[in-house]
Amino acid sequence: MNMHMNRPPLTIRLCGPRGFCAGVDRAIQIVVLALKRYGAPVYVRHEIVHNRYVVEGLEAKGAIFVEELDEIPAEHRQQPVVFSAHGVPKSVPEDATSRNLFYLDATCPLVSKVHKQAMRHQRLGRHVILIGHAGHPEVIGTMGQLPEGSVSLVETVEDAAAYTPADADNLGYVTQTTLSVDDTAGVIAKLMERFPNLTAPSADSICYATTNRQEAVKAAAPGCDLFIVVGAPNSSNSKRLVEVALRAGATRSLLVQRASEIDWDDVGEIGTLGISAGASAPEVIVDEIIEAFRHRFDAKVELAITAEENEHFLVNRELRDVELTRADMAWVNG
Repeated sequence: MNMHMNRPPLTIRLCGPRGFCAGVDRAIQIVVLALKRYGAPVYVRHEIVHNRYVVEGLEAKGAIFVEELDEIPAEHRQQPVVFSAHGVPKSVPEDATSRNLFYLDATCPLVSKVHKQAMRHQRLGRHVILIGHAGHPEVIGTMGQLPEGSVSLVETVEDAAAYTPADADNLGYVTQTTLSVDDTAGVIAKLMERFPNLTAPSADSICYATTNRQEAVKAAAPGCDLFIVVGAPNSSNSKRLVEVALRAGATRSLLVQRASEIDWDDVGEIGTLGISAGASAPEVIVDEIIEAFRHRFDAKVELAITAEENEHFLVNRELRDVELTRADMAWVNG
């Protein structure tokens, strides 16, 4: 009896763009290149990107993840420490310098741009409002660019309605790069309504990759019985994609880290499946999940592509002459 005869038909709508953005790609490359140039161990402060598979893959190559710099033993002071793609407060590089540590900053250039926008607001005498999620490393990093008390965090429309500044006429805002465009629109509208002189950042803070992934999900989600977003539970941009899929018309949406997490009884009978991946999710896991569905369904894949991405961010100067091969990155890119 051929089991293939009995597999139910399934249309998989595979979103593009999906998965790694240029900032994540660059951050992972920095750790891989640092290991090639300086040998193990290379220390990384905080998860380089929010993805368990990536972290474990780099650990297997000789990276050691720490939460704080004082965890680096004295005998390894000469080895590099990499700062994560989410950015760090100003106090961290200062601390590294005072400890004579050699650091490589893998902060995404688009996050650095938000830092500069916040600093510009402050330089021009404005109190900074940051729209973002409390406790997220990017928010901690952005707030940490400026003196204590000069940034106020606003998370929701309710927060925006309740916020009372010392000087309503001198306010500027920036946003976390990985939020959903629709969510921030409501918060910004409420702030503008209350504070007509509020100054926007000179360039949009939500990064191109976040927006592109959300647009592709919006286009693919209507009519999907199930929408799977490949990503980690602590990944802000991945969690936003799940919300976007539901809002755009998917019947159900799940955040999945690996194929082994899928509860097939829970999946049940579906005819159309949407798949996307957060900006820190490796393509190799997208492939793994598609294969798992092909195993159980007679699946055909349709591409739902809404934009082409060709951004590329250069790695740190110290690493530019180290060769990076396809094989070096095959564990994530497939």
